[in-house]
Amino acid sequence: MVGSRKITLFTVVNALVLSVIAIATLYPVLYILAVSLSDTSAVIQGKVFLFPKGLNLDAYREVLKNDKIPRAYLNSVYYTALGTFINLLFTAIAAYPLSQRTFFGRKFFMLMIVMTMFFNAGIIPTYMVVQQLGLLDTVWALALPNAIWTMELIILKSFYENMSSQIREAAVIDGASDYRILFSIVIPLSKPALASIGLFYFMGHWNSFFLPMIYLSDKDMYPLQVVLRDMLIYNAENDAGLVDRAALAPQAMKNATIVLSMIPVLLMYPFAQKYFAKGVMLGSEKG
Repeated sequence: MVGSRKITLFTVVNALVLSVIAIATLYPVLYILAVSLSDTSAVIQGKVFLFPKGLNLDAYREVLKNDKIPRAYLNSVYYTALGTFINLLFTAIAAYPLSQRTFFGRKFFMLMIVMTMFFNAGIIPTYMVVQQLGLLDTVWALALPNAIWTMELIILKSFYENMSSQIREAAVIDGASDYRILFSIVIPLSKPALASIGLFYFMGHWNSFFLPMIYLSDKDMYPLQVVLRDMLIYNAENDAGLVDRAALAPQAMKNATIVLSMIPVLLMYPFAQKYFAKGVMLGSEKG
């Protein structure tokens, strides 16, 4: 039969390994969703496994009744959008000269950048710098100290290096400046790489709660992750009546807050996924 494929041992082992990884990845998500939607009695008795037992949305109603949640959602969206934009802009600009072999001091600067992956000043000196710059209780305290992540810079630098040098040479002959080459040619051709590192930046900002706890003292500026953390830790101790009034299991409340925090990431990933499949060489000139 034409086009038939022979099933090899490698194919079988590969399929089994990928299946195990998929199950290990999906199980926690399905379990959390099932518990958040199940009846209280089923949750307390431990009868929930992968599918909800009954349908109970009271946990979500009680969580969303808290007036802090909508404001925290807007704060997280704002911090994540601004932070990711600054990350991508600064990373794209920094990676371009480092990818040029004619750039003076290229190896030295790369060595200094790589060293930051192993040596860090620590949170106290960083906090003092942010404080002296007057950035406390501002969005800039969350965005500027983390404007460039070393690993993402290296990834984008490698992408630039793999692009055909003929593109830049042709632009230079036409009289284009380095800024014009970067913003009009290099960055538009780097969408797959930018989408990849952009997703990591997005997830980093969206899931961040430690830095906002340190740099933000105004509770009205708290992002979603900090508010959800406070709810998970303090509700059972300081507001136990919330669970009693709704006759809800604490597990359902906890898992409902986790599901709410996952929604933006789950919605964004499918849009970025199409760029991953195109490969790191997409957009570079061939031949």
